[in-house]
Formats: sequence, structure tokens, C-alpha cells
Amino acid sequence: MSIEEIKEKLSTGQVEQLINEPSAHYVHILLLRELQSSAIFTTNGQDADIATVGIGAKDELVDYSPVMMFKRKQTGSDRRKGKELQRNLTGIKDTMNVNEMTQDSPESMLYGSAAGDEAISVTSRVMYDTAYSIRDSSAIVEEKFQNAPGDQFAKGATTAIREPDFIVPGTVFPCVVTLRDATFDELVFVLGITRMNKRYGAATSRIGRMENHILGIYYGIEEGPANLILSREAACHLAMENGDLTAENLNKVLYSSVLDIEKVKGYVKGAFDDEIQTLNITSLEDGEVNELLGSVTSESLKDALERQRTLSSQFFQEVNEEKKKKRGKK
Repeated sequence: MSIEEIKEKLSTGQVEQLINEPSAHYVHILLLRELQSSAIFTTNGQDADIATVGIGAKDELVDYSPVMMFKRKQTGSDRRKGKELQRNLTGIKDTMNVNEMTQDSPESMLYGSAAGDEAISVTSRVMYDTAYSIRDSSAIVEEKFQNAPGDQFAKGATTAIREPDFIVPGTVFPCVVTLRDATFDELVFVLGITRMNKRYGAATSRIGRMENHILGIYYGIEEGPANLILSREAACHLAMENGDLTAENLNKVLYSSVLDIEKVKGYVKGAFDDEIQTLNITSLEDGEVNELLGSVTSESLKDALERQRTLSSQFFQEVNEEKKKKRGKK
């Protein structure tokens, strides 16, 4: 299938032109984020972000404490990459500083911006949800300590410096990125960001290497299942490889030292496909997904951004003029 045919197929989940009123067009990108180096996901600067959730086994309710990858830790990293690509490919000067964003740039029009000089704020049309690890935090969090620096040959005892909790390599986070009322060029932009962005969490100049595995692309007129459901279902299917879904088999998965990534990919995709059976959501075929991803190159990204730049500028100007007219009537 050609890219134009794929674009046509996605039409029920996308718009041709930017619109100012929500119209229930959704495209969902199903991901498995896999850590390839230690990472820091913390809010207080010290402890890993952890939740307590339950999974119903055959014989009892099993509670465990997954590590959370808050949605803002995904959004912030992806936005930085998006602005970086935008500057590199189009020369648009944009910033992450809240009150200094170039509001009519493709990235700001898609991911949102605060009210600027024109007193217009732009709502984000890319939706993230907090992602949860499949394994328990006790199996994937490391506490590292580092002595205070010193270069003397002989020195007395020094106070240890507490380091933040580190999430170990191999940790996976099933998650979905949803585009709402987006154009095809905006989808290409987000796919480019997702494939090229390799760093998440704190101290990304040294750690936080991530591989984003794109498992599927879906479209329709409503949202899909929450990330937590995908993590729970993947854990349950891994547990049932050892027999029934008992607490014992489930705990073997939740507290295991490693997971088979290829199996996890299949179970996460299977869980999403099962959950959307009763929803107004359709999937692209695997071959179509591969064809679309293969078309996302630096050149195609540049072309998509240039086209979207024109649409974004026109849309922002029209909204601004309409706002001025309303002020004049008052």
C-alpha cells in the first residue's frame, strides 16, 4: 500500500486542516519504551516514582509497586526533541521557555503553548498517560552511593553523598501516545520524534537511554485503553506461560530479574487489540505500519514540517484576527 493510500485509510482519525473545535479524530501510537541504560524517574529528586496497584489472580488479589514514568517526563523529553528537529530541519527558532515559545511553529501548535504576546494560549493535541513498569520496583530500582570527592593519598572518613534511585536497564513501560484532531504531517512529525528520541528522565547527558518500539498505529473516534491495563495484561500473560494465573506464577513475573522483550511486545499489542474490540478504533496492518515508518526520513520530516508550518501560521493568524474582531465588537 502506498503512503497516499495509508493516509486515506487514516482519514477517520485525522483532519485535513487545523481546526479550533474538537471533532473526535484520534490516532494512537502504541509503544513499548525499553530502557537501555540506567535512568532516573523521580519527582522529589531522590526516590523513584512508585505506585501501588492490584492484579486479580485466580486464587487471590496480588498487589505490587510498579515504577511510574509520569506523562510529563515523556512529554517534556519528546517536546525538546521536536523543537530540536524543527530548528535543524526548518530553521524555526523555538524554545521550551513557557512564555517565549514561537506559538505558530508546528511543534507549538501541536504540543501547545501558554498565552504569548497575542494573549492566545494553544492547547496540546498530543495526549500522554503515565506509564507503569511491568515488574515490581524492588526488582528494577537500584540505590547507588558515591563518596565525596577528594584527591589526597591519605584522608579521613567522608560523608557519603546519597544518589537518586536508578531504574535498571531492561525495564519496559507499555504506553500509548494519542494525537487528537491532527493532520497527517503532524503524525509524521510525532513518529519522527518517537523514533529519534533516545533520552528520558533526569541527567540525560549521561544516562536515560531509551528505545521506543512502535508496536502499532490505530485510528478512530475515541480513546483507547489506559497504559496501566496494558502493563497488567502483559504481566498476566507472562504468568500464564507457567500454567494458571495464580499468585505464585504472577509473582514470578513481577519480581523476575529479566523479561523477554519480544514476548512482552506481543502481549502488549495483544492486550491493546483485545481492549479495542468494543471501541470505535481500527488498526493499520503490520505491513502498513512498517511502510509508514520506513517513509519517515529526515527529508520527509522536513517536507512535512514545511507544509505544517504554512498551515500553522495561517491558522494562528485567522484565530488571532477573529479574537481581535470579537474585542472590537465589545
